[in-house]
Amino acid sequence: MASRKEKLDMLEDKDFIELSSKKNSISIVLTSLELAAYFGFIFLIAFNKPFLSGMATETMTIGIPIGIGVILLSWVLTGVYVYWANNKYDAMVETVKNKIGA
Repeated sequence: MASRKEKLDMLEDKDFIELSSKKNSISIVLTSLELAAYFGFIFLIAFNKPFLSGMATETMTIGIPIGIGVILLSWVLTGVYVYWANNKYDAMVETVKNKIGA
């Protein structure tokens, strides 16, 4: 078990700080994109119903493909995060773990 001093040293380690910073950055960017899409759609529902009720085809309103797009964007953003985590984040975690001997 790591001592208090070792834990504090790890928190001040350059690689650990970089790891935390990059994870926070990508999390904030992807979360912001998802929230913008989701709340943008909700605001369209609240404030521009005539636009969403316009017909895209004879049997489908414009709101349906936009709603599907919001759902698909969620999947894409999840895929982006998984790709990043598997290719960048995991390697950075291993570097930090090897440094502290975990």
